[in-house]
Formats: sequence, C-alpha cells, structure tokens
Amino acid sequence: MDRRTVPAAGAAGVAAVGFGAAQPASAALPGEKGPLHHVRRALGPAAREAGVEWGNGWVRARFTVADGGAVPFAVDVVTDTDRAPTDVAYLLPGGGLNFAGNFFTPRRHNLAHHFRRLGHLVVGITPREDLATPDAVTADRGLAAHRRDVRRVVDTVDSALGLPYHLVGHSAGAALALDSASEDGSPRLRQVVVVDTTGPYEGDLAVRAARTRDTFQAQITSGVYMTDPGLKGLLARAVADPEGPSAVPRPVDPATRFTHAGLAHFALIRTGTLPGPANWIHHQGHSAGAYTFGATPAEDRYALTHSPFAVWAASGAALGSGLVPTELLRDLAAVWAGDDTVYRIAWERIRAEVVWVNMELGRGDHPRGAELIRAAGNPRVSFTVVPGYGHGDPMFGTAADRDVWPLLTPRWA
Repeated sequence: MDRRTVPAAGAAGVAAVGFGAAQPASAALPGEKGPLHHVRRALGPAAREAGVEWGNGWVRARFTVADGGAVPFAVDVVTDTDRAPTDVAYLLPGGGLNFAGNFFTPRRHNLAHHFRRLGHLVVGITPREDLATPDAVTADRGLAAHRRDVRRVVDTVDSALGLPYHLVGHSAGAALALDSASEDGSPRLRQVVVVDTTGPYEGDLAVRAARTRDTFQAQITSGVYMTDPGLKGLLARAVADPEGPSAVPRPVDPATRFTHAGLAHFALIRTGTLPGPANWIHHQGHSAGAYTFGATPAEDRYALTHSPFAVWAASGAALGSGLVPTELLRDLAAVWAGDDTVYRIAWERIRAEVVWVNMELGRGDHPRGAELIRAAGNPRVSFTVVPGYGHGDPMFGTAADRDVWPLLTPRWA
C-alpha cells in the first residue's frame, strides 16, 4: 500500500432561479441533449425540480426524488455549459450535512467545482434526513439504507449516460462511499475517494468505539431514532448574536458562560474534547485553530487557521434539518469497533482504486481500513495524512485547493 504523509503548503457572478423553492420542471435547464436533461429524464416522474443556478460556464440543478419513502432525497447535478463531461463524480456528504453545505460552499470556489473543472459531471446525493422533520427519521436509516439510495441514483445516472464514475465521500459520506463500492461490481466504477474517515480502529480505540456503538444502540432501543449534533444552530447563533451569552459554562470558570461566537469557535477547534459519545473520534477538531481563555468571556481569543468562520457559517446556513439518524451512527461505530455482527463493510470486495486522504487534526493517522482493502488483494490503495488540517478544512480551507484537492485526484487530473 502506498502510504504517504505530505507537507501542508502555506471566488464569477451567480444567478439563481427558484433555488430553495420547489418548482416544476421547466425550460430553465440548458440544452435538450445535455447531461442535465438526460439525468432529469432518467430520474423520472418521482423527481421534482427544486431549483436551477447559473454561474460563469456552469449550471447546477437540484431535484428532490420522492420514490415512495417517507421522505424524499435530493440530487444535485453540476456541469459545464460548454463541454460534455468525460466522467461522473458522485459526492456523498457527511453526517448531518447536505451537498450544498459540504461540497458547494463557498459558492464559487468549492470541491464540486474542482471536480467539474476536471471534466466530471458532479452528482451530489443528499440523504433523506436533510429534508426530514425529527419525527420522520425512523429506525431503519442506517448505513445500508443510505447505500441503497446511492445505488438508486448511480444506477439511474449510469443507465442514462454510461460514463466512468467515481464515488467521493467526506466523513460519514466516505464510509458510505466505501460501503457502496463494496457492493458495486460495475467496470465503470473507477475510483473511491475517501476524505477523512476511519475503518476499524485497533486496541483501546476499538474498545472505545464498541462503547459508542452500545450507546447508540441503547438510544435506538429506547425509541430515539435521530441525533441533532447542534452544529447548524450553534453557527446560526454565533452569527446572529456573537457576543451574547450561551448556556454553556467555560471550563476555566464554570460560573461564566461562553459567548455564542466563542462557543462556536471552541466547538470547531476542540471538538474532540466536547461531551458526546462520538466526539472523541476527532484528534483535535472540525477546524484547525487556537482558542485562548481570557479573564472574562469577552476576553477569550480565538482564530481558525485554514477555514474562515464566515464559510463555516455559510455551510451551516445551507443545511436542512442538520439531523443524523441514530442507526447510521450505530452502524458507523460498529465499523470503527470492527464489530461485523452489527455492521460490516466488505473490504475484500472493494476492487476499484482507493484514494484515502485523512486530516491530522481530524480523523488522523488510522489506516486500518485501507490496509484491509490492500490485504484482500487490491493493490491500488493509497493512504495519506495531511498535517495541520482539521476535519472540515479540506472542504473550506482557503489553501485546500493547493494542500488537499490535488491529492484527491492524482490519477485523473
């Protein structure tokens, strides 16, 4: 297995048509022979156009697909307007996120545009929970259910276009990409791109993951089928009332409370220290940065290293429900624990090339999943750790296009 640690290196106008508001299919889509129309027709009558957005040389269309499930899922398609795509890149967001918040923020300089510029038709698959209310998230929304939705979209687009394709995921979406690849025998699946996730841990961390699995299973047993990580509300309050007092005590002086802005920065930078059954998986946090406590909450000093807070806030504002199904979290924890009786990714069935890139301060240097794929006879596996980057920095960092994105596309750039 090619395993590397690399050094870290030191946005055209947009017009939107009806974005965020459902509207019928319309002539807003370009070119009756273009890929957007092929995808729209392939999705069929269950798909409803939810908006079209035009930029300089590109167009994005969003569809919601009601296929008989309690809640629809969303499909975003981004393509060049002046050239036909050579491949398809399916982008799978992390837990509690959607395509817009994970891959299309900021608007003009993001990972979706990076893949588009490489000649790919970008297809973002947003899970159903993003469009759901808490009471609509049921007990059957685990990793397998998410994989089936990805399969529906991939099969539909593949039947319409017949192009080589790549599965690209971040965080929980990266685990979903790996799981989907394990069930995909198509010769057109060329590559799985994994951004900051983990397979099975070893030693004490595997034991800790098993405890996390049990915590989520207990929640499911008691009828708690969804989790709200709170990121959307946290970021919104930091924007609306940055200096206002939060409800959370400061560790250095529990008699005082973080400001909303201070709490948001602390949660992004020191995610791994926060309470909650799964925050420990971050070596430091969602975002690289520094937080120094002052004598009072107003005197706390904090700064993000790579990702501007305004971009984090824009990502949060783009989210739907922000919810994560508890069963999905339980299945992920079972994968971390190596508990094949609860959920198992079939590592030995992943035959496509795997490009696995982790962040030092995010999910860290834990290559066991990549090693299992390699050990099963797939030699086309690389594992890279980017130093100094947090979990969300490969998406939102101002230098991510130099430090991280080239590592995600080493074979097809």
